[in-house]
Amino acid sequence: MPDMLLSNARLLDPATGLDAPGSLLLRDGAIAALSTSGPAGVPEGAAVVDCGGACLAPGLVDLRASLGEPGAEHRETIASAALAAAAGGITTLCALPDSEPALDDPALLQFILRRGEATGSLTILPYGAATRGCEGKEMTEFGLLREAGAVAFTDGARTVADARTLRLALSYARGFGAFVVQHPAEPSLSRGAVATEGELATRLGLPGVPAAAEAMQVARDIALARLSRGHVHFAHLSTAAALDLVRAAKAEGLRITCDTAPPYFDLNETAVGDYRTYAKLNPPLRPESDRLAVVAALADGTIDAVASDHQPHDADDKRLPFAQAQAGGTGLATLLGVTLARVHAGDLPLLRALELLTSAPADLLGLPVGRLAVGAPADLVLFDLERGWKVEAGKLPGKAQNSPFDGRALEGKVLGTWKHGRRVFG
Repeated sequence: MPDMLLSNARLLDPATGLDAPGSLLLRDGAIAALSTSGPAGVPEGAAVVDCGGACLAPGLVDLRASLGEPGAEHRETIASAALAAAAGGITTLCALPDSEPALDDPALLQFILRRGEATGSLTILPYGAATRGCEGKEMTEFGLLREAGAVAFTDGARTVADARTLRLALSYARGFGAFVVQHPAEPSLSRGAVATEGELATRLGLPGVPAAAEAMQVARDIALARLSRGHVHFAHLSTAAALDLVRAAKAEGLRITCDTAPPYFDLNETAVGDYRTYAKLNPPLRPESDRLAVVAALADGTIDAVASDHQPHDADDKRLPFAQAQAGGTGLATLLGVTLARVHAGDLPLLRALELLTSAPADLLGLPVGRLAVGAPADLVLFDLERGWKVEAGKLPGKAQNSPFDGRALEGKVLGTWKHGRRVFG
């Protein structure tokens, strides 16, 4: 592969605070040189891409996504997810294990790793199931799964409800230099609920879960982290009460981290509207006060990363009465654009928004990606910060179209994506 010079770019590297005009030289799949001192010389035989002043940043690292494959290829395949990811500037993605079959066997993790590599555009890093079949009962073989490539352990969208099991999981994960990701929803309060308990759910006649169910699970699991000295990571936090608990636990010095997803800082419960199933998510959308609390936690560092929380469904999953429709929304192609909406609104500095999508999740997982540095993998995204576009279900890249942002106007358009120095989008 010949050298490639990406010139006339606005270089953005959250890991170092870099925000300056410059150029990158790509060679053998890595960043060979970085210049901010004016036009760089063009090496003999190098291809030149004029970025036109657009933003050039590390490729996005998506901390959590569900893939239909294996078991639900009618919803999404690894190949179709890779297309959507490339269009969204995502170059590394962590796949949840609650597939069919669950990723509770080393051979299945190796299968996911190989299928990701075969796309040529996306590194897929699998989570290992914390319990057999993600059923919350019998722990898996953490050592074997870690050796096979598990980046961490979780039961995906299912809460590890048994306190003793989670305590043991935290202890074992610590021994293997890993952490446990928990879906924070107290199960007995959440069972059968499809919306957040309150005036809207009552008016629509929908079974509701109190917002406190999230904080109750977080409080218990923080206590278990303190007891086990393990590292618990809370997925898609969506309530002020839970974030306050995480903030206090971090101040105490406990090994607690968390992420959220774009719906929880861009939408509130009113998006459900007249039983709009595209906005049926897990956890459910919250009142505006909780959305504002999530935005504040992004800015003050309480939240460590933003993940797509990609949950692909086909039309038959969503064209049902609200209570029967499947929960979840697609999020790969919209991850960057919706996060940049907080920049345009003045809630986040641009480098902080990108940090939540690149270097922060990479550092959490101990990965050498998510930064612009000589020798680093040439995984990159080029985007126009000001260019507008509209989210239209049915026209999104990839197979899944169930976007909770359907109809949303966004500013921030991906123009190109590079994986290991090869352009895979744009």
